[in-house]
Amino acid sequence: MEKRSHLVSGIVLVAAAALLAAGCGGERQTAHAPGPPEVSTVTLATEPVTLTTELPGRTAPYLVAEIRPQVSGIITRRPFTEGADVKAGDLLYQIDPAPFQAAYDQAAAALEVAQAKVPALRSRAQRFEELADIEAVGKQDAEDAESALRQAEAAVTAAKAALESARVNLSFTPIKAPISGRIGRSAVTMGALVTAYQPTSLAVIQKLDPIYVDVTQATSDLLRLKRAAGTGRITDGDGSRSVSLILEDGTPYPLEGKLQFRDVSVDPSTGSVTLRMVFPNPDHVLLPGMFVRAVVEEGVMQNAVLAPQQGVSHDVRGDAVAWVVGPDGKVEQRHLEVDRAIGDRWLVTSGLAAGDQVIVEGLQNVRPGMTVKAVPFQESGADQGSARPPAPAAPAS
Repeated sequence: MEKRSHLVSGIVLVAAAALLAAGCGGERQTAHAPGPPEVSTVTLATEPVTLTTELPGRTAPYLVAEIRPQVSGIITRRPFTEGADVKAGDLLYQIDPAPFQAAYDQAAAALEVAQAKVPALRSRAQRFEELADIEAVGKQDAEDAESALRQAEAAVTAAKAALESARVNLSFTPIKAPISGRIGRSAVTMGALVTAYQPTSLAVIQKLDPIYVDVTQATSDLLRLKRAAGTGRITDGDGSRSVSLILEDGTPYPLEGKLQFRDVSVDPSTGSVTLRMVFPNPDHVLLPGMFVRAVVEEGVMQNAVLAPQQGVSHDVRGDAVAWVVGPDGKVEQRHLEVDRAIGDRWLVTSGLAAGDQVIVEGLQNVRPGMTVKAVPFQESGADQGSARPPAPAAPAS
């Protein structure tokens, strides 16, 4: 009986110890129960954003002059250097002036002959008029004398016109630059025969500073911008339209230009309109016909909402979505409409508003309706990494 009582007492003690151990373990388990998952968020705010669009285009000279002769003759001189800069009034070609000088001298002599006949005929007409008044001569004789005087005066006028024509033709024998610019290759050499107003130009002068840039813009984009401006979502800012260029090799052009005008007609083959811009080109970096990309300012969106790209994903249908932490700490999914990427952020037109907390880290652990703990997102960069203190060494085992 004593052995049995000792055995029962031992069993009771073991059971009590087990219950005590279980109670302690439950307390430890309750103390370490996991809380809501932690996510990093970015709180959105509105800000003014200058909207730009990149359009392809080509350069075009500011002024173009095709050099053609206005009289026929033989080229005797060509003093300019091909590919050099010329100034307005510089001599480009010289046509042999000898035949035109002779024609001018002949016209001058004919004028002198015509002018020499006038005084005698004027005196004769006056005498015949006086004699006709006293009926010393017939009226027909007086009228014939007056007619001869008028014919002589008309001959003087014709001679003067012929002399002026000869002078003009003589002045066309030196072919001069009508504008300042850079001249290209010459189509003729000395000794070549040229004809007046021939279809083939002798050379071409192009003014390159400033220079035009012609780009094309789809009419759909133009209508979208007009609608946005009509609703007040986009404004003109200060009214200026500054434009920057990206060259064919991808490097930016250092000088800014201005939007000069937008064409009033649409190209039916492409459904686009042409925009012409003017750029300074003092170093002649831009040459006519170069392919460039123009970055054009469309306007300013005063209350733009920009969401970080790492917080925006796409669903199976390709629609943009974002996960947002609501005021109650619960997660909800938003479907977005995005306009374009600006740097490392998306311009959101609908789906998000100022004050929304967009999740950028910890997305793999959330689902709609889940309660989470939102903490501000801290960007990790090279500067922050270099300023971070070194991690303490692990203790020796």
